[in-house]
Amino acid sequence: MASSLTKDSVQPGTPGSEKTFFGHPRGLATLFMTEMWERFSYYGMRALLPLYLVAPGGLHMSAATATAIYSVYVSLVYLLAMPGGWFGDRVWGPRKTVAIAGGIIMLGHLTLALPASGTFFAGLGLVAIGSGLLKANISTMVGQLYKGPDDPRRDGGFTVFYMGINLGAFAAPLVIGTIGESVNWHLGFALAAVGMGLGVVQFLLGSRHLDARSSVVPKPLSAQEKVSTLRKAAFWAALAVVFYAVVGFSGHYTLKWVLVPLTLLGVIIPVMVLARIKRDKELDRSEQSKMSAYIWFFVAAAVFWMIYDQGGSTLSIFADSSAENSVLGWNFPVSWYQSINPVLIMSLAPVVAWIWLALNRRGKEPSTIVKFASGLVLVGISFFLFLAPLSIAGGGHKAAALWLVAIYFVQTCGELLLSPVGLSVTTKMAPAKYASQMMGVWFLAVTAGDATTGLLSLFGVDLDKTGIVGLEATLAVVAGLAVWMYRKRVKELMGDIR
Repeated sequence: MASSLTKDSVQPGTPGSEKTFFGHPRGLATLFMTEMWERFSYYGMRALLPLYLVAPGGLHMSAATATAIYSVYVSLVYLLAMPGGWFGDRVWGPRKTVAIAGGIIMLGHLTLALPASGTFFAGLGLVAIGSGLLKANISTMVGQLYKGPDDPRRDGGFTVFYMGINLGAFAAPLVIGTIGESVNWHLGFALAAVGMGLGVVQFLLGSRHLDARSSVVPKPLSAQEKVSTLRKAAFWAALAVVFYAVVGFSGHYTLKWVLVPLTLLGVIIPVMVLARIKRDKELDRSEQSKMSAYIWFFVAAAVFWMIYDQGGSTLSIFADSSAENSVLGWNFPVSWYQSINPVLIMSLAPVVAWIWLALNRRGKEPSTIVKFASGLVLVGISFFLFLAPLSIAGGGHKAAALWLVAIYFVQTCGELLLSPVGLSVTTKMAPAKYASQMMGVWFLAVTAGDATTGLLSLFGVDLDKTGIVGLEATLAVVAGLAVWMYRKRVKELMGDIR
């Protein structure tokens, strides 16, 4: 690792004279480590969350309630990425926003570490807010390290940054999950706080290597806009306080009074955002057509994430109660399953990229639409696979761990087909007016998918039942086939985008 951070022996001020990180600007090391530690804390806590919620030594909730809480939490993280980006653009600037976000996340994990159920949900809220603020702004700072979109190092820089995400996600369940499950749940949450604290410290120490633009507020609020924004925020906050005070004092309060509105927002807001953009009369005919095509991708992605993100809830809870979590007689913590996806991503992503290049040279690379449809079909197949361990458990036996490994493997293959394509098509099809907002719109597909899962759980649907799993699997496969069957129509709507 020491050789990756070098100083070229040339005169100061000449190109390449600055310290580099794998041949990239030194600031990438700061952002790489910040994201790695943030993901370490996020995925470590997330691996423990559903297990803690259902554990007798935890909150001892039903699987349905735990799945609902988990789904609401994940949907909020992605939903809050849009206001997080707004804060970076209009209030604090990206650098200050990320520093504050890291502090909020650390405080959230420390709150989770307190052995009291009353503070637990406040901790979840703080982590969700902090993650939303950080997620939108740290990627912006990565882009600012390079000299425009034509810098040949730019794509490679984001690839290195992406490795930081997966390194943190891989290590987190092995460390935080093991301590949380084997020693003490709250100690596990405290370790997540330590991880985020390390990320904040090194970010503050290394921020001098970031581009100067990261400290600039691109479009600061005017005095009038500040007053208007504060009034609106105060109004909605007061309304929520009054509403929940009435519900609480009347003796009708249950957890659903919080979870149901949040899940409904997770479905309604994405629909409203897409409808607002689609109805914008300032968009020209070509942009309107591309948005019509994009809605196909968005809905399909929501179906994908609805199933995929159950890998951390439905599958994890099933593994806890009904799987033989051992290899060759060696038992391992349930949370370790959450390390399978990131290690597969790191292993398979270069292979998939090489395959696309090889097919492209032969003129046989599948189109964006075919890749997207294939990703959907694969996530559906993963849930058809899930029917096997469900059947084994239904017969009174423990399902082998390899069944779950196989499910995560197929889901990861689907993710590699759909997620990079979704990110790419989002940037290519974004109307010029909404260029900076469309990445947030893409994240809303995750919000919509997870919110749908949360709603199903809240209204009594058992997501680990054979019929429901089969129905979800069929829905994904049918959606993938529909995208493929209508590929010519979607391609026409996409115009010159391929």
